[in-house]
Amino acid sequence: MKKAILHWSTGKDAAYVLYQVEQAGTYDIVCLSTTVQQELNRVSMHGIRRELLLRQVAALKRELQLDLVEIPNPLSAMEYKSIMGKRALLYKKEGIQHHVYGDILLTDLKEYREQQLNELALTAVFPLWQKPTASLLIDMVEAGFKAVVVCVNEQHLDKSFLGRTINQQFLKDLPTAVDPCGENGEFHTFVYDGPIFKKTVDFKVGESVYKTYDAPTSTEGETAKKYGFWFLDLL
Repeated sequence: MKKAILHWSTGKDAAYVLYQVEQAGTYDIVCLSTTVQQELNRVSMHGIRRELLLRQVAALKRELQLDLVEIPNPLSAMEYKSIMGKRALLYKKEGIQHHVYGDILLTDLKEYREQQLNELALTAVFPLWQKPTASLLIDMVEAGFKAVVVCVNEQHLDKSFLGRTINQQFLKDLPTAVDPCGENGEFHTFVYDGPIFKKTVDFKVGESVYKTYDAPTSTEGETAKKYGFWFLDLL
């Protein structure tokens, strides 16, 4: 069986990929890789505390190595490429040539990952690629995965979706323009139970935090637009 590393976000897609790969027996996941912002000490995009990430991984049925990739904030595209490339070469020295991702629909992101790894003679794997996201979300729920929404993009969802449990009612309540799995960055989740876990990940719900980020601009001198996100702090 081919050794592989799974890029682990703490969310539902990564968790379901681990489940699917284990069921299929196609790859031997030997390590989870998670990017953590140095300044905040939290998982990138999802905002999960480092200590909760460690509890989550410790609750898995399989004892897997966790590689924390610390990244600065702000971070340029070239800096990100350099950091991730150096890490990938370290994995390669250990015989890990396949990188597994939970991406489903975003072609640009898929092609970017493939290009970066191809330059290093490595392979990107996408077990969930182009699966219908509504039925995929239902499959996750029916398989027994339990996840909570920890981040919402206010361009797509209001604060009321923060802290919601991922279930069929959640799917029904989503606006029609929102992808059921949040593939366009509409929301992010934290998985705390499911068939890959030996026990439930305990956590407490903390405060809701609102943050804004500058959006990329295409015209020099153009006033940067602000994107707003709500985060739920899990303790």
